[in-house]
Amino acid sequence: MSGHSKWSTIKRKKGAEDAKRGKVFTRLAREITVAARDGGGDERANPKLKLAVAKARASNMPRDNVERAIKKGTGELEGGQMEEITYEGYGLDGVAFIVDVVTDNRNRTLSDVKHVFSRAGGSLASSGSVQWQFEQKGYIVIKKEGTVFDEVFMAAVDAGADDVTEEEEIIAIYTPRELLGAVTQSLTQAGYEVEESQLWWEPRNETEQSTERAVQNLKLLDQLEELDDAQSVSSNLKITDEIAAAFENA
Repeated sequence: MSGHSKWSTIKRKKGAEDAKRGKVFTRLAREITVAARDGGGDERANPKLKLAVAKARASNMPRDNVERAIKKGTGELEGGQMEEITYEGYGLDGVAFIVDVVTDNRNRTLSDVKHVFSRAGGSLASSGSVQWQFEQKGYIVIKKEGTVFDEVFMAAVDAGADDVTEEEEIIAIYTPRELLGAVTQSLTQAGYEVEESQLWWEPRNETEQSTERAVQNLKLLDQLEELDDAQSVSSNLKITDEIAAAFENA
């Protein structure tokens, strides 16, 4: 199980996932607005928007919310100017972090991200100093209950997925960055219930730590994800079963 997938499982068990619908929809709306701003409001001519809308539909975001977000991006509705920013940083003992945000206030977000890193004993890093250690991928989660793994596997691979893994309560699907939207949409149309669909940064190599230090870095990861402007947070921390259990009981 990848570190990202194990982290998602930890959050699911703790009930700390962004199952808070309001926060999920806010993040999705920001992503749609930026995509529409950059490439226009026609999904057929704007792959980035198509991906963002597919993610919104997979999360059961109301159609009105989607349309309103698109109109904000195209200027048909008033709204703050959103921009995407990727921050890079280090946690304890050099564990690498990447934080993707969408914000209407760059200075506020920078201050928030910097504060979380500093409070946890980490620090922000210069652009490019961390990112080379990662590769951006698509990550999709489907509820395992009521599905046949082999059928999900074939459906996902036929749609362009790189890998499909069977885990405790979910089936995790990994895709090339550019095919996340297409694979998500294909699985949804096939009747599968998509719980998550997002881009994330997959570490090329994971960093091993003692349980105590790893738990502190997981707390940093958790705090970064709780920031209002955060879209996704990735790290190269190796999460073992022992570390996962210790974090859940912390």
